[in-house]
Amino acid sequence: MSAVSATNRVTAEQTGRRIEDVLDRLAATGDPAAGAAAEELVRTLMEFYGSGLARILQLLSSAPGGPRPPGDPLAALLGDELVASLLVLHDLHPEDRDARIARALDSVRDQALEVVAFDETSGTLRLRTRAGAGCGCAGTGTAAVQAAEDALACFAPEVTAVEMQPAAAPGEPALLQIGTGPNSGAVARPAAAKTA
Repeated sequence: MSAVSATNRVTAEQTGRRIEDVLDRLAATGDPAAGAAAEELVRTLMEFYGSGLARILQLLSSAPGGPRPPGDPLAALLGDELVASLLVLHDLHPEDRDARIARALDSVRDQALEVVAFDETSGTLRLRTRAGAGCGCAGTGTAAVQAAEDALACFAPEVTAVEMQPAAAPGEPALLQIGTGPNSGAVARPAAAKTA
């Protein structure tokens, strides 16, 4: 087997799509036995690799107690997108969902993102940029959402959608809606802006 270059990285999402494509092509041949055999092959390989990953985690976790050193191999594995996605796929990742979400957001180095809320029913994660981390423009919001979605696909596939909320700068007043008041044609203004 050849090593995968950094520019041609394999992801769990890409691999899943390729497997589904192969299984669909086998099903299209009209031979149900071939399709069933292919699905059994995939299940068998998943069990085999899952068992191997579980054993690796067990061996790394059984190192003598105490705090883990900075170069700890387990920490390096948990921070690797490909390994993390395999551990999540096999339900072996030792970190809970919130820790994996935090790890994913930490990996998005050019953005300063914080979690607002996670809706378990819809899988929607609401984020905002940390105060003072940027202008909150729509363009940077779109880039931040894409970067977060890419990282979360590996570390926390439970997140199915990301919504970005802008953060107010420290000391900046909240935006006020200006419109007409009830029963008047006057424009409503903030109290501080009204004249005496």
